[in-house]
Amino acid sequence: MEMGNFTRGQKLSRDFYLCDGLEAAGKLLGKILVNDSPEGLTAGRIVELEAYMGENDRGCHAYGGRRTTRTEIMYAEGGHAYVYLIYGMYCCMNIIVNRENIPHCIFLRALEPVEGIELMKRRRGTDNLRQLCSGPGRLCIAMGIDKSLYGEDLCGECLWLEDDGFVPPGIIRGRRVNIDYAGEDAERDWRFAVRGSHYISSKI
Repeated sequence: MEMGNFTRGQKLSRDFYLCDGLEAAGKLLGKILVNDSPEGLTAGRIVELEAYMGENDRGCHAYGGRRTTRTEIMYAEGGHAYVYLIYGMYCCMNIIVNRENIPHCIFLRALEPVEGIELMKRRRGTDNLRQLCSGPGRLCIAMGIDKSLYGEDLCGECLWLEDDGFVPPGIIRGRRVNIDYAGEDAERDWRFAVRGSHYISSKI
């Protein structure tokens, strides 16, 4: 499903992020992620994400109270970016939600490109629109998101989210991806996607 024309919306306030991960997951689908980088502005609509529910969630980086240099930002109040490296080469982005010291986060899996698309294509080295941001590493490359944005305040002037009034036509849920080590928590249906989107990373 194509989302249609894009009109810049209203930046999300701090209060938007101060809820638990599952509530935030439903609210964040369809919102616009914007990065105003030195190279130019890029924006994408969130069409797929996963919720991670803190110290009791075996799929979460903060499981068991692991408070390290990498996970410290997870304990900040909602509305900050948690960016980390996987496989030693690809960045992934999470949105920190909930109150301070409750390490819930939303892992971004796919965006629909809506602005700065030519810049995204150059960064990704492809003209395939549906592949630009269809995966956690791909979307970070396309959006110019790297570890320099670790801890970035999403209520600031560099990286933020907007609400343009879009309402998903439906939401589908399924198991989170690549967390088989999480035991029973791997079976939870905490992956969310916009029904009918052509931009998600894989079928649910």
